[in-house]
Amino acid sequence: MHPPHDPHGQPDVLRAIRHDLANTREWAARAVVLAYAALAGASVVGFTWLCEHALAGFDRLHTWNAWLPLLWTPMVCAGLAWVTVRFVPGAAGSGIPQVMAALHTSVSDVERRRLVSLRLALAKTWLTAGGLLGGLAIGREGPSVQIAAGVMQHARRWLPAGASITEHGLLVAGGAAGIAAAFNAPLAGVMFAIEELTRKIEQRSSGLVVAAIVLAGLIAVSAFGNATYFGVIHVPALRPAFLWPAVLVVLGSGLLGGFFSRLLHASLVGRGDRLSRWRAAHPVRFAAACGLAIAIIGWASGGSTFGSGYQSTRHLLEGHTDVPLLYVTLRVAATWLATWSGVPGGLFAPSLAIGAGLGNDVAVLTGWQVDSPALIALGMAGFLAAVTQAPITAFIIVMEMVDGHAMVLSLMAAALVASLIARWLARPLYGALAAAQLARLAAARPPAVPR
Repeated sequence: MHPPHDPHGQPDVLRAIRHDLANTREWAARAVVLAYAALAGASVVGFTWLCEHALAGFDRLHTWNAWLPLLWTPMVCAGLAWVTVRFVPGAAGSGIPQVMAALHTSVSDVERRRLVSLRLALAKTWLTAGGLLGGLAIGREGPSVQIAAGVMQHARRWLPAGASITEHGLLVAGGAAGIAAAFNAPLAGVMFAIEELTRKIEQRSSGLVVAAIVLAGLIAVSAFGNATYFGVIHVPALRPAFLWPAVLVVLGSGLLGGFFSRLLHASLVGRGDRLSRWRAAHPVRFAAACGLAIAIIGWASGGSTFGSGYQSTRHLLEGHTDVPLLYVTLRVAATWLATWSGVPGGLFAPSLAIGAGLGNDVAVLTGWQVDSPALIALGMAGFLAAVTQAPITAFIIVMEMVDGHAMVLSLMAAALVASLIARWLARPLYGALAAAQLARLAAARPPAVPR
């Protein structure tokens, strides 16, 4: 038997098993983390159910009276902004920048609770659902990250002293679990943790973090079945001539996604212009104005730009191309205004809807309607990758929806190229917004007393 200090020796199997089983503290910590991972997954499932009912409620309202959103949407938008600014400012926006900022080493425990907590998770749940009930062009996937992270962070209160899992690990696991549960795609959650939340996962707790992410995804699968987010994309055999419209889709999604990301960053961070000053001084009035503009855009588009875009995207994937001529432009404007208003809401689903519309436009303009599902899938992967600059996550999310493996390499190439083009045009959006969160926290700290 090799001596214990021999770096080339294999472990003593029985001794390793006894040592592992005897460490009751670690087993207790693992049990707590996995229990909270299941709770995080269940929270996202409940949040999803609430958002679906909110979307259905707005659809009924809009069907009953097509003019009512001109009053209802700005009223809801203003009300959500008032609640957010007055009671839970940390719940504004998508929630991903808050989780990223909370992972920074300079953030204190008190400041971290302003960014991620169980209280914020509850507020985010109801406020995001309220935005969808108001017809705002927002998604639930980004908020799912902050909600699941807030649930997982609460586990630190029950971890035994000396446990190897850290609060950093809990936040990473929770944020990634939110994506896994929201999209029914555990692998996408793991890649999101690596691409966006952290560049590496601590080796001693990486297995537990991944297990927590997968468990949260399995909770969503058990609730909704093994169904994909937008159904299944059936792609016919691709021909060589498909290359040219595919290149147009990738270039278009990269350019549009990069400019859209740049626009969102400039709007949310503010550059001292008149509109930014008005937004800062009168956030409720500004939100009401954004809501009115969103309602007008929704009326002009025949209702296709209201909500997250889920129905429009599914409509396109099923082969129905009867969307408004300027659908992409109107959807971009509605999503930008909803995000700029400051209400809680995410970008994933609206970005997928914009990418789907872009792919459909190229299919119509080039006469490739037969292969339109393939072009739509490329647009979805490309635009989401361009906005988030997380190409592997975007590729996996869309890949989960494709029937077969014919487009795996095409989707990966589209996401990587579109993300590269967007990186030339804009900083990574979530990283830039997280930096703005950290700057605001630093500005609010009392000045250091000189010694």
